[in-house]
Amino acid sequence: MQSDNERRPVLVTGPLGESLSLAELPKSDTTRWVIRRKAEVVAAVSGGLISLEEACSRYRLTVEEFLSWQESIEKSGLPGLRISHLSKYRKKERMREAGPDEA
Repeated sequence: MQSDNERRPVLVTGPLGESLSLAELPKSDTTRWVIRRKAEVVAAVSGGLISLEEACSRYRLTVEEFLSWQESIEKSGLPGLRISHLSKYRKKERMREAGPDEA
């Protein structure tokens, strides 16, 4: 019987088309999340290099935070991971939820 580790790929394609391995992922104590690092973690999970649970545990992320990174990439590509982009998106969402009378 194969374990999960034996079925996992050794390399996945990173956000810029480069090969990405476990050793090349951001360090587990990363506190400054630049676009590239976020995208590498999303690519690693999407490619099966690590599981969502492992990524959240390793980087002390919530599932919601990881999923927001994934959704941002799907909607807007790498620029969608910019903090300013997320802030604009969240502001629009809050205004939409508040309705025209409350905004």
